[in-house]
Amino acid sequence: MARIFITGSADGLGLMAAQLLIDQGHQVVLHARNVERRQDVLKRASRAEGILTADVSSVEETKELAEKVNQLGKFDAVIHNAGVYQASAKEIFVVNTLAPYILTCLIHKPKRLIYLSSGLHTSGRLNLEHIRPNSNGVSYSDTKLHVVMLTLAIARQWPEVFCNAVNPGWVPTKMGGKGAPDDLQKGCETQAWLAVSDDDEALVSGRYFFHRSERNHNPIADDVLLQEKLLTQLEETTGITFPR
Repeated sequence: MARIFITGSADGLGLMAAQLLIDQGHQVVLHARNVERRQDVLKRASRAEGILTADVSSVEETKELAEKVNQLGKFDAVIHNAGVYQASAKEIFVVNTLAPYILTCLIHKPKRLIYLSSGLHTSGRLNLEHIRPNSNGVSYSDTKLHVVMLTLAIARQWPEVFCNAVNPGWVPTKMGGKGAPDDLQKGCETQAWLAVSDDDEALVSGRYFFHRSERNHNPIADDVLLQEKLLTQLEETTGITFPR
C-alpha cells in the first residue's frame, strides 16, 4: 500500500486518479482550492485519508500547502496535477509553473514524482526573461514546456526518485471541454500507474508518457544548460532554492 498526495484533486483528472488509487487500497490525500470545494470533494471521495486546502495561484498559500503536507509525514508519491488553462497569463504561470516548483522544493522528497504536462508543450517556448514575479508574458504551452523541463531536471538531480511527466490527452473535463476527443478514463490512469506500479515500464525516470506509453517530447527540454537556467530563474523568482 502506498501513500499519495495529489494536487488539484477536487474534480477532474485529479479526483479520478485519486478514486482509482483509493479503490486499489492506497492511502490518498487530496487537495482543494478552498473550503467550499473541500466540502464538495468530501462527498465524492469520503474514503480519502484527508483533504488539504490552499489556492496555488498564491505563492504564499502554496508554501503553506507544502507545510501542511509535511505535517502529515512522508509520502511515497506526489502527483502534481493542479493546472489552469482559461485564466490570466499571471495565474497560468503561477499555478502551472511556480506551484509545482515550490511544492517540489519544500515537500519532503517522495519516492516518485509525477507532473502533468500537455501535448501543447510542443509549441511552448522558453522565454527566461518572462520567468519573474507577476509575469504576464507566459502562455499555457510555455508553462507545460516548463513542466517537462522541470521533470527532466529533477530526474537528473535526484536519481533516487522516479520522476516523470504525463500528457493526459485532450479529455472532456472542465478544462478540456465537453467536445474533447481523448479517452477520459485513460487520461487519469497513467499518473496513478506511475505513482504505485512495480511494472518495469513504470520504474523509470525522466520520461514523458501518454496513455502508459513513452512518447517523444519537445527536444528543447533535453538541453541541460537550459534546464539549469530555468531552475536558476525559478529560484530567483520564488526565493526558494532547489535542493540539489
